[in-house]
Amino acid sequence: MKALTTGQVILLVAQAAAALGLPEMIHSRDSLGINIVGGDEAPLGEFPCMISLSMSDGHHCGGVLLNAYTVITAAHCVLNTLTSAIKIRAGSLNWASGGIQVNISSYAVRPSFNLETADNDLAMVHLADPILEAESIGYATLPSQGSDPVDGSLTTVIGWGYVEENGSGRSDVLRKVSIPVVSRDKCQVAYLNSNITENMFCAGTGGKGSCDYDSGGPVIDQATGEVVGLVSWGNGCARSDYPGVYVRVGNYVDYITSSWRNP
Repeated sequence: MKALTTGQVILLVAQAAAALGLPEMIHSRDSLGINIVGGDEAPLGEFPCMISLSMSDGHHCGGVLLNAYTVITAAHCVLNTLTSAIKIRAGSLNWASGGIQVNISSYAVRPSFNLETADNDLAMVHLADPILEAESIGYATLPSQGSDPVDGSLTTVIGWGYVEENGSGRSDVLRKVSIPVVSRDKCQVAYLNSNITENMFCAGTGGKGSCDYDSGGPVIDQATGEVVGLVSWGNGCARSDYPGVYVRVGNYVDYITSSWRNP
């Protein structure tokens, strides 16, 4: 069976959502996810682990640099994509230029990833050439295995996505916004027709959150600086009644550290 095209993936996601009563999954594979609304431009070097994952049409998703050869992102960002089509840029506030850009050698979608429910929305990406730490490039700090973001704690989400729902294009510069964690129980009430699993957590508030083309990017705990989440999915962008839904990185730390490529 040949690899699915972006259009086919969009159609599959839409059909699954309609059949199962799921909330709207925004904008294709980069688009189960969401982008930065209500935030500010990020200064150079504040988020050194942030990368842009690009394809032929430009910036596609965010991701997190873990070491010289390893990035994590959302599984739906790379699903059924040719390895040769993916490039990673680090060390720049602009997704189209600056810093360093490298090809990848391989990627692995979490085997239990479910496209219809977005559960286990995680992928490991291995780089063809190393990205070394520099003034504006650094490696992420992960939380402990099993850790779970606390209701009400403050996080920062970053990305190059739309700055408003139904926006007209990606942001040229990296943006950030501060959002509170929302309890899984409260989030489940908002998404009555979907399952907010233990592999997910929710965060956001009206007018602030993530949007299209932010998928795969990091959610950073403001108290610890740890990358506790990845942008995954949501209903609309920064809606007061629908917090964003994020990959709970703390559930995957052992898997990540056993799967990354060592320098």
